[in-house]
Amino acid sequence: MSTLLNKVKVLDPIHPNKSTALFGGEASGILNWNDLKYPHFYKHREQIRALFWRASEVDMTHDIKQFPNLTEAEQSAFLKIIGLLATLDGPQTDIATRISHYSTDPSVKSVMATIADQESEHNHSYAYVLSSVTTLDKQNQSFETGRTDAVLLERNKRIMEVYNAFAENPTILNILKTIVYTSLLEGLFFYSGFAFFYNLARDQKMVGTSTMISYINRDELQHGRFISELFRATLAEHPEYNTEEFITWVYDQFKHSVEQETKWSQYVLSDIEGIDLIEMEGYIKYRANKMLRLLGLNEIYMDSTENPMKWIRAYVDNFDDTKTDFFEQKSRQYTKTSDLNGFDEL
Repeated sequence: MSTLLNKVKVLDPIHPNKSTALFGGEASGILNWNDLKYPHFYKHREQIRALFWRASEVDMTHDIKQFPNLTEAEQSAFLKIIGLLATLDGPQTDIATRISHYSTDPSVKSVMATIADQESEHNHSYAYVLSSVTTLDKQNQSFETGRTDAVLLERNKRIMEVYNAFAENPTILNILKTIVYTSLLEGLFFYSGFAFFYNLARDQKMVGTSTMISYINRDELQHGRFISELFRATLAEHPEYNTEEFITWVYDQFKHSVEQETKWSQYVLSDIEGIDLIEMEGYIKYRANKMLRLLGLNEIYMDSTENPMKWIRAYVDNFDDTKTDFFEQKSRQYTKTSDLNGFDEL
């Protein structure tokens, strides 16, 4: 059985500044970015930090006017998907903090603190969007989705089991499993929801919301890259867990997650014009393949090595590491709110 880890001391100056291991090692707690066990973690830190933004920067004026004119199916999907995203992003703030509590590498603590802050802003953004476009009752109903909708509860069952197992039993194995599910959240579970908002934007609907989603999407891409690096480095430090049994477990979780994400997309997007559910399933598998490669594993969906939803590239695949993106091009007329715009028109 894997040994329980203790929460790391804040300062322990008898140990070196450069950590001896990511988890279960020794370190003073003093962070010197020029003397790291994994120097490339600094690059990840800088890339994640470069994406700073706030929900209140996004102008929701036109969304407020457009939401009542969405079809009933679009409004229903909008509220359910916001509920899904809030259900996933809320715990991510907590889980990033919990991972940092057990890491003996101060650079990991720092990066996870930044990720936790961004996840907190993601969750805030969902409340910001809903407060802009609908009543308090419907806002609260949307946030209740994660604990009342039967399809969503079944979809999230394994996430809850893995995360709670780590919280109650913090071992290296449970940390590895938690990192796998964090990777799934960052790189797979959000994407049918993202596609819904991008599909609305294709028709110039709810552009403010889709802009917000694009910022969240871009954050998650960077988080996923760091989390995959953390997984590979942790597994390399603990080769006793690099077993056929564990790797089979990882593949099984990906297969299960693809099944659940596909069921969810069919449940929530079935009446949405412009989204082909067969293409959506292929896109989910394509995303799974990409995340598996990042984790250092093999693709498992040989019929989904190419993105079947070509139109979504403008919203996802072209992101770089700066704040200049598709949503700031003239075709979207993206603006941030200020004292002179947005709020005066609410």
